Amino acid sequence: MDINDELREGVIALARQAAEAILAVYEGSDFGVQEKSDHSPLTAADMAAHRCITAGLQALTPEVPVLSEESKGVDIAERRTWRTLWLVDPLDGTREFIKRNGEFTINIALVEDGVASFGLIQQPVTGGLWHGGAHGAFRRDGERDVAIHTRKPAIAPLRVAASRSHRDARTQALLDALPGAEVIGCGSALKFCKLAEGGIDLYPRFGPTSEWDTGAGQAILEAAGGAVLDPQGRPFRYNQRDGLLNGDFIALGDAELRARLPT
Repeated sequence: MDINDELREGVIALARQAAEAILAVYEGSDFGVQEKSDHSPLTAADMAAHRCITAGLQALTPEVPVLSEESKGVDIAERRTWRTLWLVDPLDGTREFIKRNGEFTINIALVEDGVASFGLIQQPVTGGLWHGGAHGAFRRDGERDVAIHTRKPAIAPLRVAASRSHRDARTQALLDALPGAEVIGCGSALKFCKLAEGGIDLYPRFGPTSEWDTGAGQAILEAAGGAVLDPQGRPFRYNQRDGLLNGDFIALGDAELRARLPT
């Protein structure tokens, strides 16, 4: 599917509209927090962004199905027939949203035959926006695109991103095995953006994430020169399994760094 300038600008405008819907809730006193079946939080902002993005994408590309984190009742057999789809996390980092630290994002990815071919990440609080695909990787500053690239080669001391809300023992063990590594705390998909801009070198994630958590970030990071790899060194693929949970992964600005990491 051709992501031409008109479609790309349409998706960017849609992400900004969703950001406004999120901020309308964020700036209020009641987030309307509920608990989903997996015990993760759900807010009124998640649902407002979900409705905005799904309706907008359906209007822009009516022939392409939309799979959002907040989608309901998508039949697995039907989903597996989709060769092209939009993969959406309308509010990635709901825990960061509830903490009011600003480190939450909107993630929109286009998946074609399992590959995340285009991605967009929007940070509502700052207005920061990143996008990437076959056209390259960019940070949108105002109305101007600035090309971004990963840091190559990755030179010690490494700069490593670690989740504020999901730090586990295996992540800590890896950090401990990298002498002098600078640990940078960061929430949500912003870690992929920092990798794509060359601000960090490595983002290890041990434990479950969902496909909508990583699709947009992977598209941007790969366009900037990086990689998102599973434990066997294979790039992530999407909508290829019955479930939507990812396994462990390491995101790198310089893919050659993987060979230097402790096993």
